[in-house]
Amino acid sequence: MLNVIYYFFCVLFSIATLGGLAYYLLAIDSVRRRRRRNAEGNPISFPPISLLKPLCGADPDLKSHLESFFRQDYPAFEILFAVRNERDPALLVVCELMQKYPQISTQIVLTGEPPYANAKVYSMEKMAALAQHEILVITDSDASVSSDYLQDMARSFAPENVGAVTNLYRGVSGSDFWSKLEALGMSTEFMAGVVVAERLEGMHFTLGPSMAVRAASLKNIGGFVRMADYLADDFVLGQWVAEAGERVVLAPHIINHHASATGFMKSFKHRVRWNRSSRYSRPAGYFGQGFTYGSTWATALFLFVPSLLTAAILVLIFVVRFWLASELGTRLLEDSFVIKRSWMIPLQDWLSAASWCGGLMGREILWRNERYRLLDDGRFVPVIARDLNTEG
Repeated sequence: MLNVIYYFFCVLFSIATLGGLAYYLLAIDSVRRRRRRNAEGNPISFPPISLLKPLCGADPDLKSHLESFFRQDYPAFEILFAVRNERDPALLVVCELMQKYPQISTQIVLTGEPPYANAKVYSMEKMAALAQHEILVITDSDASVSSDYLQDMARSFAPENVGAVTNLYRGVSGSDFWSKLEALGMSTEFMAGVVVAERLEGMHFTLGPSMAVRAASLKNIGGFVRMADYLADDFVLGQWVAEAGERVVLAPHIINHHASATGFMKSFKHRVRWNRSSRYSRPAGYFGQGFTYGSTWATALFLFVPSLLTAAILVLIFVVRFWLASELGTRLLEDSFVIKRSWMIPLQDWLSAASWCGGLMGREILWRNERYRLLDDGRFVPVIARDLNTEG
């Protein structure tokens, strides 16, 4: 019996390793193609834009993240911020920035307790109802951008058949070691999957840190209310826009996504939460994701079958893995820390593979200090119902 189990894992790790090598090579080629396409541009106009910022609590460096949106080099835009109530500490940060930039049209929306499972979606719905402009740009509180961000978003919306736009991002860490690992994973692993998906099937999703949609396109798919019970609102937004026959564009502009989790447990739980969300949102793609951990499977194969052949395979896999990290993180995403932290890639890959395995088990997640249960179709429900009578 033990021999059967041993050979089963040898075969499993061999297949996974070869699949990982094929994926790495495909990803490298896809990243190179993407870099060539980034040099292309569309004629640009400057339609007015509404920026929607759902907030909940004062994350580390929130003020500098939000300030990057006030400093946009763009002729006409407004910023709407949503918080549940006036006790949210993020509100003080927003008020400081409103005083510093009085020339920027800004609104604060107090939403009260959300009746939707996805509180972020409820905030987006409330802000969209007050937005004055046709293009709605939604960004997370842990994202920051350069001053030409809105210009590039407008460029991506130039073709009339574009209904939604999203962005690649580089990981930006704090001083915490586990934050650095998480940011490294964003810049050298996760974005590779996005670029490969775009090449193989086109964009049929958006990414939460930065996503934009035409107001008419949003109305056409049923509005934000349709997403009320979906955890991966970014995924279904792009999916439904594409299903409605409009294009979803992966913009060339790279934004910053700040990894703020500190300590091993917080970082690992964040990874597992994201993986569980992906598993229930796109089950087939999630199992295919297992082939993206080639370096982990090659290491496991070598440990199971130590030999010159498996050692050579392991070396080859790591050479190609570092090549991908360089092409993606350094050249496409322009992350200056990738080379400096390349020695951390093996540990990052093991953690990523472990969190993927963790995503295969369990249905519950903890998000914004609330516990939820995931359902098979990508929806989710609070484990403990919210008290909607809370004063706010």
